[in-house]
Amino acid sequence: MQAPVIHRVAALDLTLQRRPWPFADQRRADIDAHFEAEQRAKPSLWNGRVLLGRDPVFSDGRLSASYFETDFASFLAWRDWGFPDREIFNGFGMGALLSDDGAFVLGEMGEHTSNPGRIYFPSGTPDLDDISGETVDIAGSVLRELEEETGLTPADCRADADWHCIYTGPALAMMRILRVGMSGEALRARIEANLAQQDDPELAAIHLVRSRADLTGAMPRFVTAFIETQLPA
Repeated sequence: MQAPVIHRVAALDLTLQRRPWPFADQRRADIDAHFEAEQRAKPSLWNGRVLLGRDPVFSDGRLSASYFETDFASFLAWRDWGFPDREIFNGFGMGALLSDDGAFVLGEMGEHTSNPGRIYFPSGTPDLDDISGETVDIAGSVLRELEEETGLTPADCRADADWHCIYTGPALAMMRILRVGMSGEALRARIEANLAQQDDPELAAIHLVRSRADLTGAMPRFVTAFIETQLPA
């Protein structure tokens, strides 16, 4: 995975294409065996349909790319085996929650998820619910994941116009700052109260980041790179 490169864009042009994925077809038996082993260890894993991207282009303040549909088992194997198909990327949206007293609010993934212990903004690999006509609606995906993970709704936040796209090769995180009109501590308490009402929450803990000293090694590099560009020197 290459060092993160950050592009700030005003628009996303993400088209859906109906196409096969040779990696998934050629490695089907190995992929199924891998997923069965993972599912035995984490029974909550579900082999649903997801969307992966290819051919990203950053030009004139816009990100353009194409997406195709595949199964989660194939995506998981591709990720766990070191991204053998270098033409593909996992392109997902992230809602960078920012309180009115300057704290970024992130969630720590639970042990039953496919990314245990990792600390992220609300996000998720896009799926069929994120298709709008012949395009992939990352803005809608961000708001859907936000509500599913934290209980916050679009009425609770104000989204910045621009996107901060952090590209590492196999991953492309499209981050949009979501400004919430409450303090970091109040926001954390609200999310924790929502998690306490869920039978099987995705998140195990909520973290606040106000300075570079608050950054943790459990955060993926693309999250750290984004936060570092937003914090005061």
